[in-house]
Amino acid sequence: MKAVAVALALVLASCEKEPPVVIDGSSPQAFERTAADARRQLPDAERLLFDRAIRTVGGRRMANRDPAALARVTFDGMTASQVVADQRGREK
Repeated sequence: MKAVAVALALVLASCEKEPPVVIDGSSPQAFERTAADARRQLPDAERLLFDRAIRTVGGRRMANRDPAALARVTFDGMTASQVVADQRGREK
């Protein structure tokens, strides 16, 4: 009986969702790694919106000559779901 309870506890623990990845814009390497990890947590249908947000951030500020740096600053501290929600708001 005790073994069944332990097995059930392990199964339930494995069903927990992992916490959302927070995008780290502190460096280009950290941004690439955390943005990719965050993207993997999205459903397939939302990944296109996420990609579009990351790719088109340069158009938000015409004077910015480094869109990659702008992306790091813009999305630093956000989760993939927040990036998608922001992009949805911009496309309406």
